Amino acid sequence: MEPIAVLGGPYGNHLALRAALLDAVARGAERIYCLGDLGGFGPRPGAMIPLLEEFGVVTVAGNYDRSLAERSPDCGCGYTHPADNAFARIAYAFTDARTSDPDRAWLGRLPSELRFTRGGRRYLLCHGSPRRTNEFLFDSACSDAFLARLARESGADQVLCTHTGLHWEREVPGGARFVNVGAVGRPANDGRPLAWYVWLAADRHEAEFISVPYDAEAMAREMETEGLPPEFAETIRTGWWTTCLEILPAKERARGRW
Repeated sequence: MEPIAVLGGPYGNHLALRAALLDAVARGAERIYCLGDLGGFGPRPGAMIPLLEEFGVVTVAGNYDRSLAERSPDCGCGYTHPADNAFARIAYAFTDARTSDPDRAWLGRLPSELRFTRGGRRYLLCHGSPRRTNEFLFDSACSDAFLARLARESGADQVLCTHTGLHWEREVPGGARFVNVGAVGRPANDGRPLAWYVWLAADRHEAEFISVPYDAEAMAREMETEGLPPEFAETIRTGWWTTCLEILPAKERARGRW
């Protein structure tokens, strides 16, 4: 099997994305995949596509990417709480204003999923879940039976997704494995200002969650210079989420600072 790297949620954080891509190349990744949401939250949405092309990354469309391509009025993130949606509107308006027509066309050509066979297992790469781009698959909120049904209905043995921003992995009855790769452009709400991605070694289907340091302080200063909310910069500096917290299930929220 070829060693592969999979990441999600670059979110306009070009420093974190480049650091993760360089790390994956140094490890010997024969292919790198991105599971979408190139913009939002970070200050450089226009830098994402050139970076992905530079490293030959195969990319799936996230809800952000679809919304930008279709010129939708919002990000289609799937939030339900007014506080989450208020910050989501700010991030989307910022990204939308900085997305060129050629970039919208590029995003519009992205597939909603990728499928391939690796080591005899059927892989499915998607953004939110096999059934919906903006579905949140949080570890504590997904029963084994639910995940097994998702895998069975989607015809996959190995499902890799993102959207929640929090990484986790689980094998469910029947042998299917779910891997949420987290977000490379936003910390994992654990007090560490790091970029995260998934490494799948040549002899393994189990995921290794890789943390990569980058110049988070420089990124926070860029966010401030661009006029993004101070809460966004605080998250980058501290590694603790300060926004979009209401969507978190109780167990995931209890692991954070707020």
